[in-house]
Amino acid sequence: MDQVDALVIGAGVVGLAVGAELARHGRETVVVEAESGIGQGVSSRNSEVIHAGIYYAAGSAKARLCVRGKELLYAFCAAHGVPHRRCGKLIVATGAEQHAALAALAQRAAAAGVPLEPMTAPQARAIEPELCCTAALLSASSGIVDSHALMLALQGELEGAGGALALQTQVRAVRFAAGAPAVVRASTPEGEYELAAGCVVNATGLHAPLLARHFAGLPAEAVPRARFAKGSYFALTTSPPPFSHLIYPVPVDAWLGVHVTLDLAGQLRFGPDHEWLEVEEPGRIDYAVQLRRAEGFEVAIRRYWPGLPAGALAPAYSGVRPKIHGPGQPAPDFRIDGPRSHGVAGLVNLFGIESPGLTASLALAEEVRSLLA
Repeated sequence: MDQVDALVIGAGVVGLAVGAELARHGRETVVVEAESGIGQGVSSRNSEVIHAGIYYAAGSAKARLCVRGKELLYAFCAAHGVPHRRCGKLIVATGAEQHAALAALAQRAAAAGVPLEPMTAPQARAIEPELCCTAALLSASSGIVDSHALMLALQGELEGAGGALALQTQVRAVRFAAGAPAVVRASTPEGEYELAAGCVVNATGLHAPLLARHFAGLPAEAVPRARFAKGSYFALTTSPPPFSHLIYPVPVDAWLGVHVTLDLAGQLRFGPDHEWLEVEEPGRIDYAVQLRRAEGFEVAIRRYWPGLPAGALAPAYSGVRPKIHGPGQPAPDFRIDGPRSHGVAGLVNLFGIESPGLTASLALAEEVRSLLA
């Protein structure tokens, strides 16, 4: 049976970042992916925003890893020629009743060491004349990135450090036993095989809890229930785009509201909205964007952009967040479950890695390496 030092399951942005990090630090690393290409899951269906780290509870992994990840990500993009831009973000209140929430957000950001600039409505309109608000916060360190180019660069880092990527390789089960390498059973178009691995990282996003239930030796209580929340995006069909910054409403819990996102080609999109799905498996998710949802988008958008023309929204795409909580429950922190939390040597499970997972990806990779040291 062949053996590797480290096996990372999932070739999204987090899995590739983890694989590159482990390979750079001397581990013989293989990243396996069930699909025929990298980044076919959560990583290909998001806003491509580089978050500043202002939304998350002080001391949380999300806050810490978002701030650290942002620094690492900007440096990585600059060093590897990954297209990105610090376009900045305005978080806007559209009524006096939201000013307290805006002030609380500013305090949370300050606790995380993230500078925000408070703005009056006239100051905000001076830089975004189409905007309607009563107050705002400017996050100058927020930006956008080409997520696929980022993943290609991470794949290059992985392979340049001696690691390997295996596509169309689906892990079916893993057996863990004390004092021995993990035994991984996987299938490919050519058939099934087994591989021994010194350590295993489960970075499969939507599939992470379901896959972890096939890890023999991992206590069942160490695996959360998988829940899924769909977010649809609509594209603006008129031009030129009315905004040059990202525009976000005051957030509600983990959902950041229907916001304005820009891509590096200048295309403007709105989204995502939030829809809990009643499915138990990722394979049953319907990613189609329903045109009927445009009405709710128009209502939300006109709160901060009354000038939205009628009929100017077209369905774009949707994404699904890997949740580990349900409706009405507070959003939990990232779960980066290493041996100390579940008792299985050489295993790290990444559960609930939703936003700001892309921003935090390089910092998450550092965290995983530390847990496996």
